[in-house]
Amino acid sequence: MKTKFSEDIIPVSVLKINPSKVVKQVQEVHRPVVLTNRGRGVAVVQALQDYEENMEQQAFMKGVVKGLVDLEEGREVALSD
Repeated sequence: MKTKFSEDIIPVSVLKINPSKVVKQVQEVHRPVVLTNRGRGVAVVQALQDYEENMEQQAFMKGVVKGLVDLEEGREVALSD
């Protein structure tokens, strides 16, 4: 999900004028849109489905890392226990 600067960075004024265009874009291309105000990034718009998938992946990866840390620190339980 690499940002295409020519498509994925838009002024807040465009969102105010045509919000459905921005929503349609994030749903179709599966990339977040960065909203700017006076040339500075102020917010990100992302499709809900993409956001939920990212949150699930993040939670999974945190669990994997925690499990690896537990193994390295000797906190493990045998399956027979």
